[in-house]
Amino acid sequence: MLLVFGLTAVFRTVSEGTFHCPQCGGDRAYRRRAGRRWFSVFFVPMVPLWRLGHAVECRKCRGRFPVSALRTPTAQQMAETLAAGMRAAAALVLRAGDPSNAAARARAIATVTGYGEPDYDAEAVQADLALRRTFLEREVVRAGAQLAVEAKEWFLAQAVRIGLADGPLGEGERRALHAIADLLGMSRAYALGVIVTTEGASH
Repeated sequence: MLLVFGLTAVFRTVSEGTFHCPQCGGDRAYRRRAGRRWFSVFFVPMVPLWRLGHAVECRKCRGRFPVSALRTPTAQQMAETLAAGMRAAAALVLRAGDPSNAAARARAIATVTGYGEPDYDAEAVQADLALRRTFLEREVVRAGAQLAVEAKEWFLAQAVRIGLADGPLGEGERRALHAIADLLGMSRAYALGVIVTTEGASH
């Protein structure tokens, strides 16, 4: 009797989800696969041998990538992070000025809504104002990590406009804006230029 034996790689799905596929260039469904080498007889796996590690497989293009590919945020995750960052920045600016000013609150609501939070309203503003500063600052840092230089400039300018909604910027508001710029990774000189330019355009 002729025996045919050898080694076979067997993969199984351990998790599924959505990721940013490096090959497709967009958000795609994936499955995380764990592999193991088996000793096989007549091509049937019989004895488990060594593990082959994990890989991420795109369900669209079938490309396989290292698990580190899951660290790249999806477009939806990026949008959520930016919206959360702007909410935090708005709260920091409002706190530094007049938190009860109707015009400033309205501007904050319009700005955050424009960043992808259509349900952001007066109650949400009030809730954000009650959050701890460390939490708000962390949200701004997370947003800044995903922004290009020009996008950081626009982000800061939007925060400046919130501060200007209730009148000229006060010292507290200026300090808050420079702190936001620092959290975004902008130099003080660059931030000052954005703040001054935005102030000038508001007149």
